[in-house]
Amino acid sequence: MRFDVAIVGAGPAGLAAAVNAAESGLTVVLVDAGTQPGGQFWRHPDEAAAAAAGTTVGESDGHHDWKRFADLRARLYALEDKGAVEYWRNTQVWLIEPGTSATTLRLTPTVAHDSHAPEVVTARHIILCPGGYDRQLPIPGWDLPGVMAAGGVQALLKGNRTAAGTVAVVGGTGPFLLPVATGLATAGVKVAAICEANSPTGWLKNLRGAVQAPEKGPEGLEYAAALAKHRIPYRVRTAVTAIHGNDKVEAVTIAKLAADGSVLPGTGRRVPCDLVALGWGFTAQLELVLAAGAETAVDVDDSLIAVVDERLRSSVPGVSVAGEATGVGGAAMAVVEGELAALCVAAEAGQSSAGNATLGGRIAKLQRNRERLRAFAVAMHRANPVPARWHSWLTPETVVCRCEEVSYGSLCDAHTELGAQDARSLKSFARPGMGWCQGRVCGFATASIAADFAGCPTSADDLRSMAKRTLAAPVTLGQLAALTPAIPTPCNPDEGL
Repeated sequence: MRFDVAIVGAGPAGLAAAVNAAESGLTVVLVDAGTQPGGQFWRHPDEAAAAAAGTTVGESDGHHDWKRFADLRARLYALEDKGAVEYWRNTQVWLIEPGTSATTLRLTPTVAHDSHAPEVVTARHIILCPGGYDRQLPIPGWDLPGVMAAGGVQALLKGNRTAAGTVAVVGGTGPFLLPVATGLATAGVKVAAICEANSPTGWLKNLRGAVQAPEKGPEGLEYAAALAKHRIPYRVRTAVTAIHGNDKVEAVTIAKLAADGSVLPGTGRRVPCDLVALGWGFTAQLELVLAAGAETAVDVDDSLIAVVDERLRSSVPGVSVAGEATGVGGAAMAVVEGELAALCVAAEAGQSSAGNATLGGRIAKLQRNRERLRAFAVAMHRANPVPARWHSWLTPETVVCRCEEVSYGSLCDAHTELGAQDARSLKSFARPGMGWCQGRVCGFATASIAADFAGCPTSADDLRSMAKRTLAAPVTLGQLAALTPAIPTPCNPDEGL
């Protein structure tokens, strides 16, 4: 099947891209691994089950900007009903093959789900909206049951209305800790502490960017009121430096941090809990961006992102990228980028935007809005960096790669005894990132540790070596075999004589 534009991901960016591309007259296919739209930000309980039970899903489930999502979802479903959008749920792209006139996407159903999508689809242009996921740092004991990514804790709350524990400590850095903690408290969990590794005064150094999003002010006040209501201690320049327990989490050690992120001696204290939610910001999901051969670079938060121009075109012709993959900036910025990418594709195809005679003017307005929100995102990252000396919290026994059970001591040995000088050689010699998650959890940490060994900033090469994957999703051997070109039958020299 062939389309004008194929959009991968149905989160904020993908939703906005799909509806605006279709409303501009393009033939559109939207491919998403989820059962329903929304992505991680607008994750919500099963729509069909809620309707059957006579319940509703919305702001009361802890969602922000739900009205915008409801509008995008309604437009998507209307376009799908009219046949203007092919929306393939429970479907993953496992291989991307850019071509001169079209790009080929190879598809596979998600594990334990059926998909009505074909195995191969081509499009004149593709917009990758893969989103991001929790960035994690290993600490002693983080492999115990009861330790979760902050995003995972919130996903349970939003998608299943389930709290993962009874007494929680939320730790890491950045504004995302606030909705996680207040969501848990609203669900009846006692939040013993929020441990923010940085100080709110960091925003004062980035006021020019911070004031670019005044709509964030009321949101901040809302969280402050919720913290006061639930009496949640908010501890700045503090981190969870160790997690204790036998078969599950029983307590954590929290300690004060110096400006460089090293632990201040004598400040550690033990806090009982059965749930630890750790969040160090987010990192872009770049499997398909790298598979397409698009250029990447290190962002201000030390994460790897796709390099795009002002029209969100990547370095590969026919491939655009929108949302968190161009730099983590939140759902509002992702929606702007999704619409911008779609309208730019429509403009290049000679289409006019439905209900908007001045497509160029709309594109210019979106570009200005994106610039404003990007300035705020940069200020946020600079105010909430990963502590420079977080490696000093580690012990030789601390597990860095949980899939392959690779310890920090093993990485140190690979460096000192085997001469591993970068993340690629650490991966080769000690196997971090070689397990089931393929470095999605430990990739950033391993690249950061490699940079610490080398005494230099984390490089794009180190991050790429931990993020690049030949296949973006699990596939069958049959699907791999189908890629093999047919071997020509050897000719018989006696034939035709």
